[in-house]
Amino acid sequence: MDPFDIRAIMEALLIGSIFFVFYSYMGYPISLYLLGLFRKKDVERKIHYPHVTMIITAYNEGKRIKAKIENTLCLSYPKDRLQIVIASDGSTDDTNRIAESHRDSGIELFAIPIRGGKENAQKEALKIANGDVIVFTDVATILEPSGLERIVSNFADPSVGCVSSEDRLVGRDGKPSGEGIYVRYEMLLRRLESRVNSLVGLSGSFFAARKAVCRDFSGDMQSDFRTLLNSIRMGLRGVSDPEATGSYLDVSDSSREFDRKVRTVLRGLTVFFRHLEFLNVLKYGFFSYQYFCHKLLRWLDPFFLIIAFIANLLLASKSQGYFLLFAVQLSFYGAAIWGWKAGRQRGNMTRIPFYFLTVNASIVIAWCRYLKRERVVMWTPSER
Repeated sequence: MDPFDIRAIMEALLIGSIFFVFYSYMGYPISLYLLGLFRKKDVERKIHYPHVTMIITAYNEGKRIKAKIENTLCLSYPKDRLQIVIASDGSTDDTNRIAESHRDSGIELFAIPIRGGKENAQKEALKIANGDVIVFTDVATILEPSGLERIVSNFADPSVGCVSSEDRLVGRDGKPSGEGIYVRYEMLLRRLESRVNSLVGLSGSFFAARKAVCRDFSGDMQSDFRTLLNSIRMGLRGVSDPEATGSYLDVSDSSREFDRKVRTVLRGLTVFFRHLEFLNVLKYGFFSYQYFCHKLLRWLDPFFLIIAFIANLLLASKSQGYFLLFAVQLSFYGAAIWGWKAGRQRGNMTRIPFYFLTVNASIVIAWCRYLKRERVVMWTPSER
């Protein structure tokens, strides 16, 4: 092959890969912002009090369940219109006993004898749910007193099928971590999606849905993602409420947090490829574009990054511009590695590169596990 052809191919791979990475993180939100200038779908929020069932999933949460119950009992919502269910997924510690001790306060323990995973616990608890709106949360997430009232207010809009809270990561040192910055980016993206159409995913730590949306509930697939897809299928949409927040601590063990990221992506891939029909733009319109950009394109980023690195390496000696670009790549990845070695002592210059590299590494491993037909049903809460 002509050396010129090889160079042209490398240049095309480099430019194409950089473009797709840029578009997944920047181009997609920019397109949402521009569309929002001409098309804005406001949510008709109104404080009202439908019957609500709050399902709190727990597995061996003896150390934290009491604080979660106390936080839940302080929510500003009429007690006669609120059912609180602790779905204990085969817990073997004090979780059930502590939950039972709060029965007089209105706490219902739904103990599942054999552990079946978070989604299975939610599915089983739905059998006793009497609310018109179902709220899902976990033990690690702390809600503001008005959080429940706020998230439910969105259902005054008949076009809304499900609502996501906004995540707030609380660092142990009081400083924003790389993950905290990433969380804020995701929350901004959700606001843009809500503004023009619908979310593509919900916050698994605190979200709500109409009971009708939960009828086709799967016990082995990511509930926050699939609940959103159920809403879209029913002609409804998912929205994010920035005033309904769920706060949680940064994890104490970074290796376990990496495993959690891998599991989250693996479960997301499972749901995505079982619902490829949502890529049908003729049926789902603009949501198909969102589904592709926010999910699949993001999950392809690590492979684009690898291609860009290799193509840039081969082109580095061809021109000063390519050499400088390769130097930028090396510096970025070097900062990420430095941040990895620094652990929790990493500085501001290494937090974002480290977290970016960690996220993309977890995606690669998730793809490998998915292609090996591995699936994840069980879940163990991260230590925070």
